[in-house]
Amino acid sequence: MVYLPSPLELELKLTDEQFWKLCHEHRDLRFERTATGLLIIMPPTGGKTGDRNSEINFQLRAWNRQNKLGKVFDSSTGFKLPLGGDRSPDASWVKMERWNALTKEQQEKFLPICPDFVVELRSPSDGLKKLQEKMVEYRENGARLGWLIDPQRKVVEIYRRDRKVEVVQSPTTVSGEDVLPGFLLNLNEIF
Repeated sequence: MVYLPSPLELELKLTDEQFWKLCHEHRDLRFERTATGLLIIMPPTGGKTGDRNSEINFQLRAWNRQNKLGKVFDSSTGFKLPLGGDRSPDASWVKMERWNALTKEQQEKFLPICPDFVVELRSPSDGLKKLQEKMVEYRENGARLGWLIDPQRKVVEIYRRDRKVEVVQSPTTVSGEDVLPGFLLNLNEIF
């Protein structure tokens, strides 16, 4: 029996088209690429993580449906980041003006932008350091606000442009601030 680490990281040099094809030929797995070309293969999440992630997306979509300020995306959406890398945040949001600036073809493939807002939800198999590095990567690529939600520690790390990371212990809600005006994520179902 062969045991592989999870997530599995491989040094593979793939073109954008090869990466797109790989992702679509193996839809039961989640793939990401770092800016240096490291391929990351992630298994599907467990039930608790899937439920928590669904709750985050539900609340974000409900807020957006009321406000109609942008587009909401789930963890199966790929983003081709400006500084390199292909990432799929657990939840994300793009301001409507930026979405509308994309061509129809761009909207159909991995989106060639960084979301304005991203959420990464730590699952039991996720390494904290890797997720923190990913959050910094989003910020460096233009994300205006990001939350790393860690149910294991009951912590939310808040990432903003040009500011130090804020760590909030056991919050009941977290604010979308001026990026998602009026949005409050209720964490009772997540923690």
